[in-house]
Amino acid sequence: MNPQMSPIRPAPAVATASTNAVAVVAFVLSLLGFSLIPVILGHIALGQIRRRGEGGAAFAVIGLVLGYLELVAIVILLVVAAVGILVAVTAS
Repeated sequence: MNPQMSPIRPAPAVATASTNAVAVVAFVLSLLGFSLIPVILGHIALGQIRRRGEGGAAFAVIGLVLGYLELVAIVILLVVAAVGILVAVTAS
């Protein structure tokens, strides 16, 4: 047997992309009910992920989607409250 041809070869090292911390923070804050902060952080995280080649894009996108949905819900609630106040004031 040729000494250069060893039957046991080490497996090649696999480089794993680290998860972007800002994306995780955006995701967690969106789950906690914050709306504007996850939207801002989600956009920042996506930019960092593209530039650095990191993982965590799903966290950033989910944080963005939930953040935007929460913003829409807040706007709808404010409009409904304003209309209710207006109706109550004009009715009396």
